[in-house]
Amino acid sequence: MHIRRVLFDHPDAVKLDAEVQAEYHERYGDGGDATSLTPSDFEPPNGVYLIAYDEQDRPVATGGWRSQDENDEGNQDGDAELKRMYVIAEMRGRGLARRMLTALEDDARAAGRIRMVLETGLQQPEAIGLYTSSGYEPCEKFGYYRFHDSSRCFAKPLNPAGR
Repeated sequence: MHIRRVLFDHPDAVKLDAEVQAEYHERYGDGGDATSLTPSDFEPPNGVYLIAYDEQDRPVATGGWRSQDENDEGNQDGDAELKRMYVIAEMRGRGLARRMLTALEDDARAAGRIRMVLETGLQQPEAIGLYTSSGYEPCEKFGYYRFHDSSRCFAKPLNPAGR
């Protein structure tokens, strides 16, 4: 597997985003993640979007982070918000999500972000397991879904070099 930086509107990113949205619909019974995202959210140095490709150059996993600072949705200065972590069904259980998460944390740390934050839901227990086993702890709710009962927010200090 190899990981590439891509634009959020790259055709492979659009394809995988449609797949994750369909999975959200299946798990939550709604129209998918309604969080507002734009391609510029993931442009360095304010964010990044990554896709993992298998040996046949097929996109198999994705994830991104975008800069967040103190705002009316509960973010704090220096936050890097994790978005669109996804591994296609037939590639799950091989450690791809953990490798993607590590790559995203490293990139956010290098960009000077102070902590990685994320929001997920109770219908994604495997995601919650990944994050908690990777050092994430529950934090104050933030973002679009902060008032939803099934929403769970997590954070992990990134301890950027020199801070």
